[in-house]
Amino acid sequence: MDFLFLKKYGWYYLNGAKNTILLTCIAITFGIILGLIFALFRLSNNKLLRYIAVTYIEIIRGTPILIQIMILYFGISQYISLPEIPALSKIIGYDSSDFMIGAAAVAINSGAYVAEIIRAGIQSINKGQMEAARSLGLGSSMAMRYVIIPQAFKNILPALGNEFVTLVKETSIVSVIGIMELTKAGDIVRGATAKGFEPLLVAASVYFCITFAASRFVAFLERRMKASD
Repeated sequence: MDFLFLKKYGWYYLNGAKNTILLTCIAITFGIILGLIFALFRLSNNKLLRYIAVTYIEIIRGTPILIQIMILYFGISQYISLPEIPALSKIIGYDSSDFMIGAAAVAINSGAYVAEIIRAGIQSINKGQMEAARSLGLGSSMAMRYVIIPQAFKNILPALGNEFVTLVKETSIVSVIGIMELTKAGDIVRGATAKGFEPLLVAASVYFCITFAASRFVAFLERRMKASD
């Protein structure tokens, strides 16, 4: 196998890896925010909020992420012209409009799965914790915010770490709308070098390095949290 093409095209992989990590961080951040909101909706006593949460979760989990990206991409571009964010464009190296659509699509998809993770985490907390917080004078929302949710997030940290690792790989799907991330970088190098195997092997190796580092970091956080108990 010949990897001499990396001397000329290696920067494509570096730029693609940077954009993949940035895209994943944006998606997991907003995915957690959406997940927390819809998890609370699903646990609410309000039937309308529960219906909204269940509808969102079931639709997102029941349809392919590729279809979701295409619907969002063509739906937004057909009716709305997103403004470019110069600072973001400078970081990723091209117009940020498509990048924002891709990040939004991945975040919306992740939010449905994170919602179920958070819901399970909240329900795993002993009901006595809520009763104890209420007995100390805290309202339901305050008890949920300061007592239940912090404990739940501690319990679901491994699952959220797995979701981050999964998102690193799932972001490859945004290459279909032309976003320059790691998979797209591999495709560009493959076309430029007329090599079918080596460029993809390099991309796979970079993905592995990113996910392995992320997994080790999550394991480190788990050990730290256990030590603090």
